[in-house]
Amino acid sequence: MDKALLVRTAVAVGITVFILFGIALWLKPEWLIAHLRKQSPEVLYSVDTDEKIVALTIDDGPDTDGSPAILDILDEYDAHATFFLISEHIPGNETYVERMVAEGHELGNHLTADEPSIALSEAEFERELLEANQALTEYVDDVKWLRPGSGWYNDEMLSTIKKHDYQCALGNVYPYDPQISVYWFSAYYVLGNVKPGSVIVLHDYNRRGGRTTKALEIILPKLAERGYRVVTLSELVGVKAGE
Repeated sequence: MDKALLVRTAVAVGITVFILFGIALWLKPEWLIAHLRKQSPEVLYSVDTDEKIVALTIDDGPDTDGSPAILDILDEYDAHATFFLISEHIPGNETYVERMVAEGHELGNHLTADEPSIALSEAEFERELLEANQALTEYVDDVKWLRPGSGWYNDEMLSTIKKHDYQCALGNVYPYDPQISVYWFSAYYVLGNVKPGSVIVLHDYNRRGGRTTKALEIILPKLAERGYRVVTLSELVGVKAGE
């Protein structure tokens, strides 16, 4: 096989893999979420409702660059979010946490550092949960939701979460924005997969915040055109409870 043919074959294989990967991402593995929900019914992925309402969640803030721009676009479209904050990111960014609360957003616990929670020992996980909780309750009286770092959990973690009166919250519309650094992919992934009761996951901090702002500039007006309300996790669950 000559060199040119090898190159063409490699390119063809690469394109095929990219297309298949893209299809796999776009066709969200609902069967996997259904399985996880069955295994751990206490974990929130979405809410079963016919009402056009979705929860927006934003991880990893607060951040000097990302947070104010995200808050501005949410205010422009009268949308609300649950911000899963990392407590070591709060010092120096207290103003943005105060603004989140003042503007009707919700704070969630994303522990103390940007790291996979599943890698922590049971004692380390509990310590980080409590340390982050202490930082967050300086701004609000009660924090209900916890999202483990990188989204993975085990039974021991769920027991600790419940022990401290939290509920674990993940989501069912996740555009892989930490891995795919293209804002329009995030925007159209969300718009292509969202449905009543969905929980959307996006990210703040460093360049992620700017990408999320640009994605929301596309997402929020389109959702408004479709008749959706964008709310916090607690608002979404409250609507379901009131049906």
